[in-house]
Amino acid sequence: MRERFVSEFGLSNYDATTLTANSEIAAFFQSTVAIAGKQNAKPCANWVMVDLAARLNKDGKEISESPVSAAQLAGLILRIADNTISNNIAKKVFEALWNGEGATADAIIDQQGLKQITDSGAIETLVDDVLAANPANVAEFKAGKEKAFNALVGQVMKAAKGKANPQQVNDLLKQKLAG
Repeated sequence: MRERFVSEFGLSNYDATTLTANSEIAAFFQSTVAIAGKQNAKPCANWVMVDLAARLNKDGKEISESPVSAAQLAGLILRIADNTISNNIAKKVFEALWNGEGATADAIIDQQGLKQITDSGAIETLVDDVLAANPANVAEFKAGKEKAFNALVGQVMKAAKGKANPQQVNDLLKQKLAG
């Protein structure tokens, strides 16, 4: 099974070994990939091995007792893959799924208004506002202080309530600061 996980899903030996150490975990992973698609096998592996495993461990539960089903986890991974939500927001959605606050990731995203902002015009407005409001950080960045860039990214993400696409924020800020 480990060899098949490496060849079929393109996982590392470490990931395949970890996932196949327990047959229930291996089955959960395979069910998640069956819905999320083979192209999302690596994110599925990460979520099963890291986030799900940590939460199961914290609550003293076996995978068979997981409040988050493979289908729910796959739905969450698909929303990350299509940029509906960021990884950061996905952790909030996972927590809500764990707590039974919604039947699906989509339901929670809609109920809580967590959809990521990917409209470049909206993000550009936020970036412009943050640059205008933080001339000291802009000056520091232009003087070569990389930390000032991170501070500006943080300000944009704060203004967007964490919902702006992080890559777009970085790209737009770099573009504006270079001009």
